[in-house]
Amino acid sequence: MPFNIPNLLTWFRILMIPVFITVFYVSDETLRVHDKHVIGTILFVAASITDWLDGYLARYLNQTSAFGAFLDPVADKLMVTAALIVLVKLGAVNEIIAFIIIGREIAISALREWMAQLGSGKSVAVSMLGKLKPPSR
Repeated sequence: MPFNIPNLLTWFRILMIPVFITVFYVSDETLRVHDKHVIGTILFVAASITDWLDGYLARYLNQTSAFGAFLDPVADKLMVTAALIVLVKLGAVNEIIAFIIIGREIAISALREWMAQLGSGKSVAVSMLGKLKPPSR
């Protein structure tokens, strides 16, 4: 497991998940609901920025690794899943919608793993087009 800047950013993103979740479990007397939402948004945006930054730095510094290629999507899925669970708890997202999104993430990960085992990992590599999602309404 190489410890380089991109991988440390990915680990940082994983360590932010319990902090993100904890913000929403702090009592309303300690932290106003509005402040919880602002802090949660800032943490999620920071995680998104580190997701982009770790990939950029891995390529720019030539510090790509098999471990980093494995850990990065795991960190992404953990953060998205945590955010969806919090949104379900807050009543902001329907449980069925969260289940569909999380299920899609798991299915795509399983497909990538299966294709990698078949030796066709490059055929399901993430492209920029695959990262685009339709805007939510």
